[in-house]
Amino acid sequence: MTRVVVVTGTDTGVGKTIATAALAARAAAAGERVLVVKPVQTGIGGSDPDVPDIEVVRRLAGVDVVQHVALDEPLAPDTAARRQGVPIPPVREHVARIRDLLPSYDVVLVEGAGGLLVRLDAEGGTLLDLARDLHFTLMGRDGSPVSVVVVCRAGLGTLNHTELTVTALRAVQVEPAGLIIGSWPERPGVAEECNRTDLTRLTGVPVAGVLPEGAGSLAADDFRAGAARWLGL
Repeated sequence: MTRVVVVTGTDTGVGKTIATAALAARAAAAGERVLVVKPVQTGIGGSDPDVPDIEVVRRLAGVDVVQHVALDEPLAPDTAARRQGVPIPPVREHVARIRDLLPSYDVVLVEGAGGLLVRLDAEGGTLLDLARDLHFTLMGRDGSPVSVVVVCRAGLGTLNHTELTVTALRAVQVEPAGLIIGSWPERPGVAEECNRTDLTRLTGVPVAGVLPEGAGSLAADDFRAGAARWLGL
């Protein structure tokens, strides 16, 4: 039975891609067939394009990757598509495409774009909708377990942002499986140390992983070796 893990974040730039790569690397090291799906990627155009998230994951984790939509400007997907003058698929189409991929893999990780309520399509669909639809569609028809992992910051503001994200998931009857701190500083201060404990105390969701600052810059072999230490999922 294929396991599906949706990776979301409390904001943009919190470390979702590196967390996704670590989860993928850990599963691959256990001998599982792993796929990472990026429904929508923005910011890949212009004179200084971003490296697509799937390429970062491929380099670090060495697993299969799929990207559904690529947009030029580093904006919310619906805004980027509107400005570029191109259509983008609705969330329900992403769900159908992900479901079609499941038979070939043991683990499928789905990485969002930005935070949970960022618009992924022109109909107002968000990653929250995608996670909810995957959860109920797959559990109802295939019995495939669907988990949601929330990647959060270590410093000030993370408690509020994380509680809001967890509350939004629970509002659609999706219970988060765990929190991952996306970048833990080499010299954490009192705020970081307190947050590491308070994140679980306030949300009721366990901190299931803590990624060291700069993990994404490691050589692939070092990153894959570290993934097993960083994650408790």
